[in-house]
Formats: sequence, structure tokens, C-alpha cells
Amino acid sequence: MSDPKHITDNENLNDYGIRINRWFLISLGAWPQISASNRKKKFAVSMQIFIYSTAMAIILIPCMLYMWLEKKDVETKLQAIIPLINRTSGFFHYWVLLTRNKDIQRCIRHMETDWKLIRRIDNRKVMLQYAKFGRFLTALCGTILGGSFIFVMIKTMETKTVVIGNKTITMHPMTCPMYSKILDWRLSPANEILLGVQYLSGFVIFWSIATVCGLAAVFAAHACGQLNVLHMWLNELAEEKNNHLAEQKLGAVVKHHWRVLSFVQQIESITHNACLAELMTGTANMCLMGYFVVMNWSEFDRANILSHVMAYVTAAIITFIYCYIGEILTEEVIL
Repeated sequence: MSDPKHITDNENLNDYGIRINRWFLISLGAWPQISASNRKKKFAVSMQIFIYSTAMAIILIPCMLYMWLEKKDVETKLQAIIPLINRTSGFFHYWVLLTRNKDIQRCIRHMETDWKLIRRIDNRKVMLQYAKFGRFLTALCGTILGGSFIFVMIKTMETKTVVIGNKTITMHPMTCPMYSKILDWRLSPANEILLGVQYLSGFVIFWSIATVCGLAAVFAAHACGQLNVLHMWLNELAEEKNNHLAEQKLGAVVKHHWRVLSFVQQIESITHNACLAELMTGTANMCLMGYFVVMNWSEFDRANILSHVMAYVTAAIITFIYCYIGEILTEEVIL
């Protein structure tokens, strides 16, 4: 299965597929440290993870207390459950990235080895085609979720005037409501500080979801590329007239097929919990967003309708991507 004409820049070819995910993972402090790094770098990454986790906890716990302890009507609590679901899902995705760090590292190394093993130009063209597809899906996830995060930031930068007792104050609205008995988040400077913490936690949440989705897309696309290469080898094997050479090629096909199935199993091990969580939260979000669009339609509240429609579209696209990559990978494995 070799050819004298081959591409030698394996690292760049592998990096092309995972580059966007690498940027995401580094920004989250979750990039697998494949090469040995110094203590200062490890300490910096540990501090980064600690700060991100603390920021998410500061927002998530008061939001849960608000849901359980604040005496609010059902409509208000339904409004609060949407950001709570999103933050819980984002926290879970971040936890998956941190705890499955070594498995992600193994998958990246597996991909790099595949580029080294397969040297023929026609095979590599197929692999590169699927690498581009995985990269496109990763960029799509990042663009959609990044756009949603920017929209949320812009929305919370606006101020509104509220009356507390005998005082009239100006405050920034929170994307995630918080339990006010511990700390009144409406008053300055708590309002501005918590707003900054919400921005930081929102960045981690949106980027964690985008990263897991992107990794699933890149890994699944690479596996599909490998399976298509196997199909090419099998077609050549069917036309081979030399029995001895056919036996050698069949051995290579069987060995590589086992290698691809092992890679698919690793993908499933890393992503199955996150995929299930995203499908559940995505479905819940779409149901709730649809409900609020209908409820706000009678009042024709354009701002609320627009925000709910955008959130609905975001949840629908991310859910579709997960379902799509799972479907095409299943079809390729069965074939």
C-alpha cells in the first residue's frame, strides 16, 4: 500500500485538522501536554483551570439557590431555568475536557500516526478532504457559539433603572439570576464585579461546548476518512490477480480496519456523555425557547423574541451537528 510519490509534512497535515480545536483547548487550559513542559507552565495552567472553575461555581450555585429558595412565580422560574441548564451543561463539558485529557491526547497521536502510515497521494487526498470537513464543522460550532456569547455580552452591557426601597439605582441585568439573600447583586460594586465573573464563566461555558463539539467533528471526520481509504484498498484488492500480493494487502486491510475501529471506540468513550448531555439540554432549550417566543408574540417584544429565536437556532444547529456526525460515522462503520 505504498507509493514513491507521497507527502512528507505529516505534522502540518495533522495540525491542519486540529488547529482550531487546539486554540480552543489552550484558551481553556485543557490542551493535552503531549511534550514535557516546565513547572511554571503547569502551574499557570492549574491556576487557569482554578480561576475558570471558581468563576463558574460563583455563578452556578447562586442561580441554583435562586431556583430553589426565591419566592417567584412559575413564569419567572422558567425564565431562570434556561441559563441554569446552559451553565450546567457547559460546566459538564468543561469537566469532560479536563478528565478525558489523556484520551484526547491519545486520539491526537492516533491521527498523527495515521498520517505517517498512509503515504499515497490519492489516499491522503481523501483524508485531507475529511480533515477540511471536520475543520469546517469546528469553525461553524465556534462561530455560532461565539456569536451567541457576544450577543449575550452586548445585551448585559445595557443598563436598566430599578427601585429598591426608597432608592432608585441603575444596574446591569444578569444573564443568570442570582440568590439575593446572600449578596444583593443589584448594588454597586457587586453588580459590576459579578457581571465580569459572568462574562468569564460564559466564555468558558460557550467555548467548552464548542470545543467538545469540534473535537467530536474532527475525530469522526478523520475516522470516516480512514474508512473511505479502506474502501479504496478493498476495491484494489478485488482487482488484484497476484495471490501472494493479495494476501499481503488483505493483512494490511484487516490490521488497519482494526485500528480504525479502535479509534472509533475511543471517540465514543470521550464524547458519549457530552453528546447525551447536549442532546438533552438542546432539546429542553428548544422547547422552552419556542414557548417563550409564543408567549412574547402577543406583546410583540422584539428584543425578547429575537434573543429567544437566536438561542433556539443555536441549540438546533449544535444538536443537528452532533446527530449528523454520529449518523455519517455509523453509516461508514456499517458499510
